[in-house]
Amino acid sequence: MINVEFHINDDGQVTSFNMEGHAMFGEYGSDIVCAGASAVVFGSVNAILNMTDANPSIDMEEETGYFNFEVTDPDDEKLQTLLESMIISLKTIEEEYGENIKLSFK
Repeated sequence: MINVEFHINDDGQVTSFNMEGHAMFGEYGSDIVCAGASAVVFGSVNAILNMTDANPSIDMEEETGYFNFEVTDPDDEKLQTLLESMIISLKTIEEEYGENIKLSFK
């Protein structure tokens, strides 16, 4: 299962998230849940890197599916909009494939 955990501060801003695991929906390389979640996360992170002044800390390990993203200044409105958009897209995947991906908020 893919687990995505979002960390939200007292102001309701996303300060970090991590994703880990594999969906196990299909064969490795053909898993549509994994591909969808990866496309959403990597597309969102690329948009953040190209459209904002954020300088996030990013750590990833391809073999385990681990990806960690953390910002030191979450006050950027565009950054938060892009992260909210990512959450909405991942929730859509979770609604259809809840046995393979789970979102949590802390």
